[in-house]
Amino acid sequence: MRALLTSSGIKNGSIHDALVDLLGKPIAEANALFIPTAIYPFPGGAGAAWRAITGQGPSPLAGLGWKSLGVLELTALPSIEEAAWVPTVQEADALLVWGGDPLFLANWMRRSGLTALLPTLRSEAVYVGVSAGSIAAAHTFVETYVDPPRGSDGPLKSEDVVFSTPEGDVDRILVTGQGAGLVDFAVIPHLEHPHHLDASLANAEKWAARIPAPTYAIDDESAISVVDGTATVVSEGHWRLFEP
Repeated sequence: MRALLTSSGIKNGSIHDALVDLLGKPIAEANALFIPTAIYPFPGGAGAAWRAITGQGPSPLAGLGWKSLGVLELTALPSIEEAAWVPTVQEADALLVWGGDPLFLANWMRRSGLTALLPTLRSEAVYVGVSAGSIAAAHTFVETYVDPPRGSDGPLKSEDVVFSTPEGDVDRILVTGQGAGLVDFAVIPHLEHPHHLDASLANAEKWAARIPAPTYAIDDESAISVVDGTATVVSEGHWRLFEP
């Protein structure tokens, strides 16, 4: 399976062209499944999911003009027969994995069976991640929380390190989680974004030091394309690679 891991969706022409290259055909000829699961732990998550699915969200993804677009809700999958949803995933050209809480997403990727299914999908299928969707594609990732997150069914570790925003108004606890292992590196999105104040370059370097794999910190104008295990940065903005 191929991958396009973004910070904030298909934000510019370079990332758009990379998606088309990975698909091997125009977006208008490709069938996609949208996965909104990660957004639900946030206040207003249901409305944010609807806006994202209908292409009205701030990060372009669902509204790119796909031939067909379905919704794959991971929290529903354990309660239905695999025969009802697995063939749909196997036939999709792209899985569009939306942002939100990466720990919540990674947990439901495992519980739903999607994590185990990903390595068996067609080599030309594309996993398209946005923010948490990109974070959860790694084997090991880190994320910050204002309050300690509730446990999941996977490895979870709260670090004794607390990071502050540049203004020092809110402290955040660094947490390590286990993702899908689709790629052999980690992603830190929203680098130096004014609305993600803890994702400064200085903090990204500290986070990356706790990940036993290469870690890409990318801004919203950047993405990482992966084909046959080889990662290529696509960027009209700023990014940084931290080696373990």
